[in-house]
Amino acid sequence: MQESIKQFKRPPKRYQPKGLTILYEDRDIIVVDKVNGLLTVSSEKVKDKTAYYLLTEYVRKGNQKSKRRLFIVHRLDRDTSGVIVFAKDEKAKRYLQEEWQNFSKKYYALVHGTMPQKEGIITSYLAENSIHRMYSVTDPEKGKLAKTGYKVIRESTKYSLLEIDLLTGRKNQIRVHLADKGCTVAGDKKYGVNEKGIKRLMLHAASLTITHPFSKEKMTFTTKVPAYFESLMKG
Repeated sequence: MQESIKQFKRPPKRYQPKGLTILYEDRDIIVVDKVNGLLTVSSEKVKDKTAYYLLTEYVRKGNQKSKRRLFIVHRLDRDTSGVIVFAKDEKAKRYLQEEWQNFSKKYYALVHGTMPQKEGIITSYLAENSIHRMYSVTDPEKGKLAKTGYKVIRESTKYSLLEIDLLTGRKNQIRVHLADKGCTVAGDKKYGVNEKGIKRLMLHAASLTITHPFSKEKMTFTTKVPAYFESLMKG
C-alpha cells in the first residue's frame, strides 16, 4: 500500500470535481463523499452531471484523450449522500464486487416518529412492481432476501436518528424496510409522504469498510452526520 501511495500523483486542485469530496485516492481506488441530488451514473435524461462522469474528468486531468478511466463498483441513489468507492482498473473492480457482501456499510437515516424497538434487524423479501417501486413480500420465490440492521441514536418530538447496518444491498432497501415499520425516511417522496419544508431525502451513507484490492489492508472511510440532519433533530 505504501508503495502504491508513494508512486501516485494526484491531479491539480483545479480539476477537483464539484459535489464530491475526495476522502482517499491511490493508483487503484478513489473514495468520495457524494452530495445528495447527484446521480452516481448517467440516466436517459442526465449524461454528464454524475459522480462517474465528474470523477472520470478528474482522473483524466482535463485531457479527453487520456486512457485513464474509472470502473463502477456500486451505486448510491441520486438523493442519498455519502461514501462511494470507484476502481481504477478492471481487476480492482472485480475484486471489490466479489467481496462486496463481506464489507461493512453503515448509513444514517432520519425517520418520522419513533421505532417500536430501539435496535434490531428488519428482514423481508423485496420485489419490484411495474412502476419500479419496491415492496416487501414473505414468499422467498417472489422476492430477494433483504436484511437491514438498525439502532436508534437519538430521538426528538418528531424524528428519530438511526444508524443503519446494511446487511444486504437491495434496491431502495433501507427506505422500504423503515416504511414497513411505520417510520418513513424524512423527505422520501416515493415511500413516505410528500411533505413541505424538508429539503432532501434524509439518508446518508456514513461509512464503508473494505479490504484494499491489492494490499489487502482493511480500510474504513467515515463521514459525519450531515449538519442538516442535526438541524432537523433540534427543530
